[in-house]
Amino acid sequence: MAEVELLAITPDAETLIELAGRTCYLSHDRSEPGSEQKFIGMLLRHGHLSVLEHAYATFRVKGGSRSFTHQIVRHRLASFSQQSQRYVRETDFDYVTPPTIAKNPEAHVRFQEVMDEIRKAYGELQDLGIPKQDARFVLPNAVTSEIVISANLREWRHIFSVRCEPPAQWEIRTICIQMLQQLQKVAPTVFSDFVIDEDKMVAFIDQSA
Repeated sequence: MAEVELLAITPDAETLIELAGRTCYLSHDRSEPGSEQKFIGMLLRHGHLSVLEHAYATFRVKGGSRSFTHQIVRHRLASFSQQSQRYVRETDFDYVTPPTIAKNPEAHVRFQEVMDEIRKAYGELQDLGIPKQDARFVLPNAVTSEIVISANLREWRHIFSVRCEPPAQWEIRTICIQMLQQLQKVAPTVFSDFVIDEDKMVAFIDQSA
């Protein structure tokens, strides 16, 4: 399973969101310790989500596949820094095995054979003087890649709303659920309406919240 680490989040994120939001209504006099919870709850109910853009969170993901990273970088309002196959030698690459393949003994054996063949071919190309940026053309989507992702909390809500639901691909769904779980600890009100089913590894927004 991929390793997900919350590297940073805007200090006092929910307090900042309340301060920014109350600027819209000039209701700073109603701010008091703990009032950010009720205020952010009101923002969520009314869809006033632009205020959440003032707070950011940054994650590092290790052990996710290139298939995962190809999907996550489609979220254009986030910022990404990813391990480069042009400069990093991938001779001993790790790879992700999909559960459907892992559960099928015959398919699993064949999958491992292919990965071994690709690893050997990559090394042979390097030995023949082919630069890493060209030898990487034989590498599969299964190869793991490290990536750092930063986004504002509104964008994280959008990412989770589409990547944690059942139709999402299993790998990006499980990684995003780990991110959601960590953000629910440090910005609990902002993500309070997300319900996580850990047995099925899915999450969705509770519309009645």
